[in-house]
Amino acid sequence: MTFLLVCLCGGLGAMTRFVVNTSIQRWWNRSFPLSTFVINVIATFCAGIAAGAYAKGGVVDHSTYLLFVTGFLGGFSTFSTAINEMVFLLRTRKWAIGAAYIAATIIIPLLCVAAGWWIGSL
Repeated sequence: MTFLLVCLCGGLGAMTRFVVNTSIQRWWNRSFPLSTFVINVIATFCAGIAAGAYAKGGVVDHSTYLLFVTGFLGGFSTFSTAINEMVFLLRTRKWAIGAAYIAATIIIPLLCVAAGWWIGSL
């Protein structure tokens, strides 16, 4: 049963990603892939909160953690798209934007997980 619920939550996460992605792309028309970046920042921050709460013990049980992090956030986050966008920026010789996107996509989510963990463990 848990397997099916994780799959369902993954689908909900993917639908949420579609809505957020489409909403941002409607008003953002620049080379920097802002929608993917925002989605991954939100996902890593939420994953950090969940991990901190789970590690604290008693706040979040294992099944809830699986449903939210593995299911919903697994469907919501999109690092494979981020990698494709990085390659596209570099192949089209948008070196500065590509380098900034690569750095931001690595550094900012790490900071978000750390901040989320701190908040979740309070």
